[in-house]
Amino acid sequence: MGERLRLARLRRKLSTAVVAQRAGMSRTSVYKVEAGDAGATLGTYLRVLVVLGLQADFNALAADDKVGRKLQDLALAPSPAARRKRPASVLSTDAANSASEGQP
Repeated sequence: MGERLRLARLRRKLSTAVVAQRAGMSRTSVYKVEAGDAGATLGTYLRVLVVLGLQADFNALAADDKVGRKLQDLALAPSPAARRKRPASVLSTDAANSASEGQP
């Protein structure tokens, strides 16, 4: 990712000093981002993206979380115990209540 940001900066003909000034950080921080340094924070990456006009790309990063939605759907599925038939006593009580309310 750092290399792609470096190339985006170069295509815009911006120096590291200009990006650093606009992002409100040191040139060293910009170098760390471009080098993929583990010490560069996510906030630092985001500020560089904003300076380069690429913040929309960051918003799209996890916009379509297919795996997360699948896991969430599995957690929402009824458990095997809930799928079992209700006891006959509950069914007969429900049927009697429905009949008294005029429902089939």
